[in-house]
Amino acid sequence: MSDIWLVVGLGNPGPSYANNRHNLGFMTVDVLASRSGASFARRAHGLALAAAARIGVMPGGAPGPRAILAKPLSFMNLSGGPTADLVNYFGVDLGQVIVVHDDLDLQPWQVRLKRGGGEGGHNGLRDISKALGSKDYLRVRLGLGRPPGRQDAYSYVLQDFPSSQRPDVALLVNKGADAVEHIIREGLASAQLAFHTQRSEEQP
Repeated sequence: MSDIWLVVGLGNPGPSYANNRHNLGFMTVDVLASRSGASFARRAHGLALAAAARIGVMPGGAPGPRAILAKPLSFMNLSGGPTADLVNYFGVDLGQVIVVHDDLDLQPWQVRLKRGGGEGGHNGLRDISKALGSKDYLRVRLGLGRPPGRQDAYSYVLQDFPSSQRPDVALLVNKGADAVEHIIREGLASAQLAFHTQRSEEQP
C-alpha cells in the first residue's frame, strides 16, 4: 500500500469563482495547506495546483502522514483528468484518495463522510469516477442545502456566499479540514463516528 494520500478539493479556478458556494472544496484544501505550511505549484500538465504536505503531528511530535493537496484548474466538470494524472504520477492507492466537495443534498453546514456510492448529480464527482474507472474513493461532503424557492441549482452554487454567512463558511471549511485529517490519521470509521454524531453540526 502507498504511504501517500491525495486530497482533492473541488471548485472552479479564478478570482471570480473564489467565494462561490461551489468552491467549498478549494477553500477546505486551502485550510489544510495553511495548517501545514504547504505551497501550491502547477502539476498534471498545468491543470492542477498541488502541494506536498504532512497531515497533523504524530505522537511524540513526529510529522504526520504524507499527502498531496490538489485543486484541479480544469473547471469543476472536468476534474477527473487532473485527478487521475495525480493518482498515477504519485502512485496513490484509490483507497487513499479523498475528494472534498459541496453537497446540495445535505443540510447547510453539515459534514458527512463516505467511501464510494453515487455522485448525487455532482458533475465534478461524476467526471472523477469516470477518469478513475471507479467510485470507490473517499468523499468529504460539505452541506449547502437546496436553493430557496424556485432558484436554479446551477446558478445557486455559482453565487458567492452572502457576507452574513462568512463566519459559518469558515467554520464549515475548518470542520472539513478536520475531517480530512481524522480520516488520514485514524480511518474512515472513526471519522464517521466523530463527525456524524456532532449535535452542534446543524447550527454552527
